[in-house]
Amino acid sequence: MQFPLSIPSPDPEQTRFDLTAWLADLGVNLPLTFVIHAYALALLAGIFAAMILTGRRLTARGAEPGVVLDIGLLAVFFGIVGARAYHVLTHPADYFYEGADPWRVFYIWEGGNAIFGSLLGGAVGAWIGCRMTGVRFWSFADALAPAMLLAQAIGRLGNYFNNELFGTPTTLPWGLEIQSTNPAFPAGLPEGTLFHPTFLYEIVWNLAGMALILLLERKIRLRWGRAFALYLIWYGIGRSVFESIRIDPSEIFFGIRTNVWAALAAIVIGVVLFIVQTRRHPGKEISVYVPGREWAPARADVESVYTDSDFENGSSALEHHEAASSAAATSGTRAKS
Repeated sequence: MQFPLSIPSPDPEQTRFDLTAWLADLGVNLPLTFVIHAYALALLAGIFAAMILTGRRLTARGAEPGVVLDIGLLAVFFGIVGARAYHVLTHPADYFYEGADPWRVFYIWEGGNAIFGSLLGGAVGAWIGCRMTGVRFWSFADALAPAMLLAQAIGRLGNYFNNELFGTPTTLPWGLEIQSTNPAFPAGLPEGTLFHPTFLYEIVWNLAGMALILLLERKIRLRWGRAFALYLIWYGIGRSVFESIRIDPSEIFFGIRTNVWAALAAIVIGVVLFIVQTRRHPGKEISVYVPGREWAPARADVESVYTDSDFENGSSALEHHEAASSAAATSGTRAKS
């Protein structure tokens, strides 16, 4: 039985766009097949939004405009590598078995990217980028904290488009409709069973966390990694709950899913980071740059410097400067009279 307020799942065929077929209709034949998935667009939209928000926050704190690209591109690259590696290592049975194609490990377009692996890999990339640009790592992390929650909220729409990673059956009116033909549909359940929309729960949770961090920053100074610590705590709490009601396959250790362990670790790391950084850096952050690597905007009021070769009449730069000063003084005297 379906409820009037239940959430319908989109048809998978309507969440992908075959660019090759579309160009073929226009007379352009490509040697390869290009299919654009809504899942990928959601991830890209999340990354784009995070880059914009992080860049604005860094610039407002004195960073060079555009420096977020130098750091962010490395963080994204390493984040993708880390996300895939974490997923493969926590789902070994999907990739390592007799007769398996070892190249499928690299087929990220088939799905399988873990956020906790993305955090680990992205942190490595961000650290390298910060070392290259002179930006303090924790300053970048604090600017990124609310942007990460925004990116993850947008990215979770991809799970909705893919009809994946839903929760246990529910009778709540906002339950998620999943077709019984979906390979992830639990065997033995009747058609029309509703499931917890974990993607929606996490979207709401992440947006609330972003608002909370931005609000707290107005009340207290969250610098030296403390904003990022709150991000880890907030996201870890929510993910540990939502992960517990998901029914997709996962490695289990001591009766607990791998991602729940990762979420609990994020909470602990966040708490320790907040306490340690508060004790180590009780003062305010003076600059987002490490000493000696500061960036300063070009001054618009710097006087031009002339040389003798700039004047065709042979007068020297000193004579030109004295003449200009005399004219300015005469003009000022006339204005006063």
